[in-house]
Amino acid sequence: MAGRKSSASNIKMPDVNVLFGLEDDNGNPAEKVVEVAIGKLYPFNAHPFKVLDDEKMQETVESIREHGVICPLVVRTGKEDGYEIIAGHRRKRACELLGLETVPCFIRDLTDEEATITMVDSNIQREELLFSEKAFAYKMKLDAVRKQGQRTDLTSRQLVGKLEAADEVGEKSGESGRQIQRFIRLTFLIKPLLDYVDEKRIPFNAGIELSYLKPKEQEQLYQTIERLCVIPSLAQAKRLKELSREGKINGDGIEIVLSDEKPATLAVRLQRKKLNEYFPADYSAEQMEEVIYELLKRWSFEQGNRQEG
Repeated sequence: MAGRKSSASNIKMPDVNVLFGLEDDNGNPAEKVVEVAIGKLYPFNAHPFKVLDDEKMQETVESIREHGVICPLVVRTGKEDGYEIIAGHRRKRACELLGLETVPCFIRDLTDEEATITMVDSNIQREELLFSEKAFAYKMKLDAVRKQGQRTDLTSRQLVGKLEAADEVGEKSGESGRQIQRFIRLTFLIKPLLDYVDEKRIPFNAGIELSYLKPKEQEQLYQTIERLCVIPSLAQAKRLKELSREGKINGDGIEIVLSDEKPATLAVRLQRKKLNEYFPADYSAEQMEEVIYELLKRWSFEQGNRQEG
């Protein structure tokens, strides 16, 4: 019908300045995007998140190849004429793989504490994070919050005194202060044991208990695990923590604790005739059983390594 407006006329298009980032929704000048040479970008100091050339990275590469860098990196002026990356390490790596010479960035003036908090908050929501990545990230953010003495949203000037620092750290990720503290305990583990927690071979809760062992005791524990091919359970980890607190832990004590729990009885019939093909004629049933258990233990341990590799 004549004079009738089309439905398209009801769609409100954003102002061209807003569309291209020249102004925000209120008409104020928007943050400027600057093209920065890749060679001038360097990672955040002690960046706790891994940047791997894996399947996820390939997805990022393909996305940037097709659409470009939709979300600019956040950087701050750093040493000499370079820039420290606050958020966007994976995007920067994807651009490197594509052979790009420059990357769009927001250049912000941030204190060390503000930069740390922004860096952690921009990464902590990723689903595939390892326990160790969360642990060190939360520790960095907690240290920054304590130094800053202010809320982590970087806009409020309210002092942290009204909230526990750990609760404050967990706000963005939906974690309780107690859970934040539990994650941070993992940073006290030596690397081989922390790797076991990341691989989910040592349970998360057991890893927390083991983190209370002294570094030397943890080294002894790791050597015993490798030798006996036994992973400590939560109950065993708690027992080791108790012995450490009492000053009674040593290599022999660790071995006794790890050998304490016996597997449930499982009825399996093995024919002596077939076993004789693999054992000396003078081996007793008890000797055969001991060898079989040791071989199965080694096999199970190596299977765990193979699956995680």
